[in-house]
Amino acid sequence: MTEIISYCGLLCQSCPIYLATREIDVLRKQKLVFEIIRACKEHYGIEYKYEDINDCDGCTSDTGRLFIGCKNCKVRTCAIQKEVENCAHCEEYACDNLLESFKSDPGAKERLDMIKNSFKN
Repeated sequence: MTEIISYCGLLCQSCPIYLATREIDVLRKQKLVFEIIRACKEHYGIEYKYEDINDCDGCTSDTGRLFIGCKNCKVRTCAIQKEVENCAHCEEYACDNLLESFKSDPGAKERLDMIKNSFKN
């Protein structure tokens, strides 16, 4: 399976919302959604309802299935406006918005740094 890397460097295949989208078992999917609701409240102070956790194919996808929390993401909006594959391809890498997002997933910075370094050589 090809890795799907979001604009900010998150790995979609490790995202609970992306995984819930692909879950076939209805009960398992419900359990994942409740875990997502709990994690969003615990880690981000955001209180979602069950119906707020919609299917998502990743923020770079053009399927129209996008998590509600990603629709208003500043990093995503900026990357789309600049028409970059991800933030590693941006001339302003790494901006303040992106640095803020790295706090929740340091692995995202590592992925984007590797991409950035791969086209420097």
